Amino acid sequence: MTFNLTRDLVFFDVETTGLNVLRDRILQIALIKYPKNGGEPKELQMLINPAIPIAPDAMAVHGITPKDLANKPTFVQVGKQIYDFIGNADLAGYNAARFDIPMLMEEFARIGLEFEMEKRRIIDVQRIFYKMEPRTLKAALKFYCQKELEDAHDAMADVRATIDVFKGQLQYYEGKNLYDENGNIIEEPIKNDMQVLHDFTNDLKLVDVTQKLKYDHNNVVVFNFGKYQGQPVAEVLSKDKQYYHWILEKEFSAQVKQTVRKLVKEYENEKRNK
Repeated sequence: MTFNLTRDLVFFDVETTGLNVLRDRILQIALIKYPKNGGEPKELQMLINPAIPIAPDAMAVHGITPKDLANKPTFVQVGKQIYDFIGNADLAGYNAARFDIPMLMEEFARIGLEFEMEKRRIIDVQRIFYKMEPRTLKAALKFYCQKELEDAHDAMADVRATIDVFKGQLQYYEGKNLYDENGNIIEEPIKNDMQVLHDFTNDLKLVDVTQKLKYDHNNVVVFNFGKYQGQPVAEVLSKDKQYYHWILEKEFSAQVKQTVRKLVKEYENEKRNK
């Protein structure tokens, strides 16, 4: 298929040191540029030394290590080349509007390049997918069970429909494997086993639904926000009682408050028993 273009179109993707657009850095970028005149697409890809640590969670996803980047150029050295390659082109990517483009804009700003967006068009392939393939209960019931949802948003009707969808999923995906981000097979992630389904449908690194606490790579509960982000909850709150009481008194979820109470109690009991 030939794209109908009135301006060059650049598809691109970045791998980064983490997910914080303001603090993290690009360590790999790949771009393919389709010229508006219909010529052959041009490619550019490079590894970039971010000059900051790579979060373990990010490294687990993309597999790029500090050793891989030790002798690579920094963004200061290659930013202008990337900037010129894109030129005035429109931009496209998967989840690009929410992550890749803001990340790239921050990198350009750090080296004094203003990346103008007002006249560019953005095509986010993820949004096409989500809008064309609705993720509603009604759509799921039709897809898995070939049924129409009657009395939508009546609580009991929705519960019964959810059960039907769940049964349909178990049948539809029986015996099917998936691949993770690294191409490894996930053995039957959907089967009639509640522990398997729990593991598949939940982010096991998160401790609470508000995502304030998470497990680090050593399975220690750490802060996922604020001035102590990434630091062990129990140890920090045992020392900083003011911060501990602030969490208990402010509008944090009951789950967060229950968790921090339990962690601090266990930590202090363990210290006393040593």
